[in-house]
Amino acid sequence: MELSQKIEAILFYKAAPVKKSELLDLLEVKTEQLEEAVTELKKNLSGTFVLVENDENLELVLNSSFDDLIETIRKDELKRDIGKAGAETLAIVLYRGPVSRGEIDHIRGVNSAYILRSLETRGLVEKDTKGRRTEYRPTIELLKHLGLREKAELPDYQTIMDSLEQYEESLTPES
Repeated sequence: MELSQKIEAILFYKAAPVKKSELLDLLEVKTEQLEEAVTELKKNLSGTFVLVENDENLELVLNSSFDDLIETIRKDELKRDIGKAGAETLAIVLYRGPVSRGEIDHIRGVNSAYILRSLETRGLVEKDTKGRRTEYRPTIELLKHLGLREKAELPDYQTIMDSLEQYEESLTPES
């Protein structure tokens, strides 16, 4: 498999900006090799995707010619109910946030990428990338909509947090 294909796969999977330094470490290549592969990837991408690059990051994004189509789809998605999976994921983010997608996936037992993207598109959650870790948290707009000043005002917040802490402690093997 070519280096440019590996980069494309990583960027597609991450669906977010990826630091070049992270790619260098992950792929165990030198800066020159990465730059050559990035140039090759730019040439090989179809008209559907483009590679956006700055000094530190790379991101695979849709070509702007699809903006109208995506906006139509986005508006349609926003009209729909968030559903049981959305409500479940939103509750995890509200009570446990900031929380990583991996933690959400572990709690739910399924991949939550699509649901998180939908909640992010709706302005209900936001993601914050710190180094290699991306965390999700409720937006200020969501808290305002719920009539909350902070998440500690959520129903039964302290009781639920105490129960979660006790449960997690019961899973930790004793030394």
